[in-house]
Amino acid sequence: MLNIRHTGIVTSDIEKSISFYENFGFKIQKDMLESGAYIDNFSALSDVTVRTVKMSLENGDMIELLYYHSHPEKPDMERKITQIGCSHIALTVPDLDQLYKKLSENEVIFNSPPQYSPDGYAKVTFCKDPDGSLVELVEILQ
Repeated sequence: MLNIRHTGIVTSDIEKSISFYENFGFKIQKDMLESGAYIDNFSALSDVTVRTVKMSLENGDMIELLYYHSHPEKPDMERKITQIGCSHIALTVPDLDQLYKKLSENEVIFNSPPQYSPDGYAKVTFCKDPDGSLVELVEILQ
């Protein structure tokens, strides 16, 4: 393996999700509307139409937001960290307290205020994106 290419996140409102992830420095690199046999085959669905928005950080780390026009789903704001499958994405941030304040003022839902890890290495909290996907925010202290 060479690297992890990106993390795909399905959204119910792609514009809200773009705005949310821009809070962490992600910028749109590619925005496409895709359909056809290629998409149908690898998604194991029929007649797919999906908007894909690739967003990356300056260092190249990338997420891919997906909105399935043809197969919309409802958000799951009750998603638990214990659910089987990918549980969360973790982002390293420079000033967690400042970011927590900003996001809280914009009604982002947090599991708890930032807290120190038991070893004092980091300050950590979890929040939910607009569709309930869990995002771990970590500030390295040492």
